[in-house]
This record gives sequence, structure tokens and C-alpha cells, in this order.
Amino acid sequence: MELILKQDVENLGFKDDIVTVKNGYGRNFLIPQKQAVLATTSAKKVLAENLKQRAFKEKKIVDDANKVAESIKALEIKIPAKVGTGDKLFGSVNNIDIAAALEKEGQSIDKKFITVTTVKRLGKYTAVVRLHREVSVDLDFEVIAQAK
Repeated sequence: MELILKQDVENLGFKDDIVTVKNGYGRNFLIPQKQAVLATTSAKKVLAENLKQRAFKEKKIVDDANKVAESIKALEIKIPAKVGTGDKLFGSVNNIDIAAALEKEGQSIDKKFITVTTVKRLGKYTAVVRLHREVSVDLDFEVIAQAK
């Protein structure tokens, strides 16, 4: 079943992508949740026209996302965490902590756009921050021991 996505769907695609999914997934989940519509010929024509009109606006958005990406690359993020024996953390560091650290640095980025493996030890790590469907940046951060 071919569908046009009306919003970003994790592990499937971005808004306005034409995707092929199994019939049940499309009919029972995506369409009732208003996340997609059937990709009929008329819907595809409307989508093509909308994309053509949006291309100019999109270029400005991508340029802005690239500027934000450069400013994020320049940041040195250090996340303090409680440490037990050795270098093991009490709990873990995840995308929520990274979003909070970026917020302190003046970059407001939603936690759902940050991808990181769960960190359970001190050290240097890398997270991927997706600013736009075409712009993502690797953010290096360090987990340090919290002062007692």
C-alpha cells in the first residue's frame, strides 16, 4: 500500500514522503491516526505542486539549520553525573540530559531529535542531533563526575 505521510513517522519516513507499507499497518494505524493518506494519482499531483512551491522556503530553512549545526559543533558539552565505584554512573545519561545541557548553552533542541546510546560510564561520547531531514550533526560530549 502506497501512502503519503502527513507528518514524520519514526523508522518510516518524513513528512510528504511516499512510502510503501503493509496494508494492515496503513489501514489500521497510519490512516486512522491521521499520519498518512492514500497515495492516489490526484494526491500525488497535489503533493508535487506543494513540494515545488515549498522548495524555495525549504532552502532558507536548510541554511538556518546549517548555521545551528555549526554553532552546536563548536560547543563543548560536559554533563555531570553521580558516580559510584570505578567510573560507573548511578543511573545513566540519555537524550533528555543532552537536551538539557544544550538548553543551558542557549540551543533549544527537542529531545526527540537527539539520538544517543545510553551512557553508563564516564568518558567521551557522541550523539547525533537531527536539525532537519537533510541536516544532522554529530555532537561530542563528555560525562564527568559530579562534584560532591
